[in-house]
Amino acid sequence: MKRPIIGITCNFDYKDDVGMVSCMGITGQQWHFVADNYVDSVERAGGVPVLIPICANMETVWRMVEGMDGILISGGHDVNPQEYGERANGKCGRLMPRRDRQDIALARHVLNETMKPILAICRGIQIMNVAAGGTLYQDLESEGFEHHFTDMYPLNEPTHTVEVKEDSILRGIFGKERVRVNSFHHQAVKRLAEGFVVDAVSEDGVTEGIEPADGRFALGIQWHPEMMYDSEEQLKLFRALVEACRE
Repeated sequence: MKRPIIGITCNFDYKDDVGMVSCMGITGQQWHFVADNYVDSVERAGGVPVLIPICANMETVWRMVEGMDGILISGGHDVNPQEYGERANGKCGRLMPRRDRQDIALARHVLNETMKPILAICRGIQIMNVAAGGTLYQDLESEGFEHHFTDMYPLNEPTHTVEVKEDSILRGIFGKERVRVNSFHHQAVKRLAEGFVVDAVSEDGVTEGIEPADGRFALGIQWHPEMMYDSEEQLKLFRALVEACRE
């Protein structure tokens, strides 16, 4: 059986912290990196994980994407509010504009041109929504929502419930209305991009999942299924991505 190639977007950091803390680098280096959970989840689901670094020329990225069957847009830093027409407020965390520009361009390229399957996780759902013309809440608590960055729990511990909408791709994957998930974000979809529908929401009304209205496989989810490494239920998302790539 074919093992599809899944491109995983990398984090990027221009500061020395990554190399210095890990004792690998010297002052002045920049870093491309991604958590092992993404790689492991794709491989366990039957895919071949390949990392997509931040490149100086987008033509390099397009050439990589040509050889891939699907894309996983990974989590990371907050998305630059300037990408959706706002000024960053004091609640934003560190921003990586170079990564933002590439990820948004990549999402648009895949959504509008290659039509390859996408699974967009945490920051990924935000990137996909912005790429398609939507906006974000810069900080949920400031907007009256509950605290969603629950890092007081272990990474694989479900901390709240999402309601999965009927007749959605996501509902077909999980096969039930409510799913327990983890939560490590403080930003989220605000104005939904045209052409998308919300397929999952949290108890306090935060958008936790989006997908195209036309039924294509381009799923954005706000939680971190890759961190729930011991959950067969969450592995279904990666298996669905792999199966969509096979098709």
